[in-house]
Amino acid sequence: MSILNKHPPAMAGFFKKLFNKVTDKAEIDWDDLEADLISGDLGVRLSLEIVEELKELGRKISADDVVETTRNKLAGIFPVDASNLEPRIDKNPAVLLIVGVNGTGKTTSTAKLGNLLKSQGYSVLMAAADTFRAAAVEQLVRWGERLDLPVVTGAHEADPSSVCYQAHQKAIAGNYDFLLCDTAGRLHTRNNLMDELAKIKRTIGKQDETAPHETFLVVDASTGGNALNQAREFQKAVPLNGLILTKLDGSGKGGVAAAIQKELGIAPRFIGTGEEPERFERFERERFVEKIL
Repeated sequence: MSILNKHPPAMAGFFKKLFNKVTDKAEIDWDDLEADLISGDLGVRLSLEIVEELKELGRKISADDVVETTRNKLAGIFPVDASNLEPRIDKNPAVLLIVGVNGTGKTTSTAKLGNLLKSQGYSVLMAAADTFRAAAVEQLVRWGERLDLPVVTGAHEADPSSVCYQAHQKAIAGNYDFLLCDTAGRLHTRNNLMDELAKIKRTIGKQDETAPHETFLVVDASTGGNALNQAREFQKAVPLNGLILTKLDGSGKGGVAAAIQKELGIAPRFIGTGEEPERFERFERERFVEKIL
């Protein structure tokens, strides 16, 4: 029996196109189907598994078979709930690093995550550690004023690890539940910037050897396979605990999250679906699969 509803109210663009393409076909062109699945950003490995599973049915394949098999395969990959965040038992602040390349919505996602945690009654401090881009610091400060969330800043081009260290000191002294560090939007091909990210991790660990407690990679859902490349490179610099997927506002994209989960074991934790603070939600497996496909 399907994990998901066989016929959700509406299929997103990718699945609708795939459904219509397969409907009424006398024979399935397996190579063509595999290419279509890969074009949905599902990755080569996962696409091959879906095709093999369909072949193993041992009968004529319908459009419903393709849709249901793919939905069930995706649902089986993602954890049921990977988004839970709670304060530390030892009363020290839970430190979250937010990483990613420029243009993914990283700073905005940091603020939105802070707002979500605040709405649950937690105290949140944010650190503007993207010090080489004045606009990023100003953006986070504006978000902080808008959402009534305090922000620690440093001088322009100050050492990002120093800003995080000072923010961590303030978070400990102020008994904050969470510290969110918005790091520089690094190009994943620049090794020196990855070294800087590792330095931030080491510096925060001086005041709490268990910190940072979570590191989230922000990826633009519409960038496809490039997001998988980013995840591979960031994972080398610092262990990633989850994804924040942005720009899932009706495009039907986001299949790359399945490729990242399949290859690297990094689950989606939160998704952004619009510009407003409220357009940010916890990852829910079945809802997410129906949204993107």
